[in-house]
Amino acid sequence: MEDWTAELKTRTGARFLVRPVRVGDEAELAEFFTHVTKEDLSFRYLAGMNEVSKERIAAMTDIDHVQTENYLAFGENGKPMIATAMLACDPALERAEVAISIRADYKHQGISWELLDFLAKIAATKGVKVLESIERRDNYAAIELEQDMGFTTMADMDDPTIVIVRKELGAT
Repeated sequence: MEDWTAELKTRTGARFLVRPVRVGDEAELAEFFTHVTKEDLSFRYLAGMNEVSKERIAAMTDIDHVQTENYLAFGENGKPMIATAMLACDPALERAEVAISIRADYKHQGISWELLDFLAKIAATKGVKVLESIERRDNYAAIELEQDMGFTTMADMDDPTIVIVRKELGAT
């Protein structure tokens, strides 16, 4: 596992620290998700929910750090946890899906943009050729951000409420 710990800075000047999830981060993740709006939870998990279950949080920390990685973002001084960004690759490491959640009081600062760019760089380093995000059609902010970053949108043939947002990654 490479150490993908980084300090990132957004176009708005916000600075934050990012590091891979560790065993023992469950309580911090659970606390973080109490600050994510119900609408954003439903966008992340494609279903209505009031809270993220202990099982889901455990799955976000019990990962292999090869095919799957979950990054945690923290405010400039190391607190609070402000975001989580997951990269899940197929077994051949050719396709990967991303999922990002931002704490409600840290939205609209460019954090999602920086985290998606960060995940794209990691995916390219792993040799991933296609980066995808599964979005609800009404998640306009995420879709617009992804399109601004060069992703294309296509309908999900099995579910008219969902779109697949994808980007082919070049060699880096």
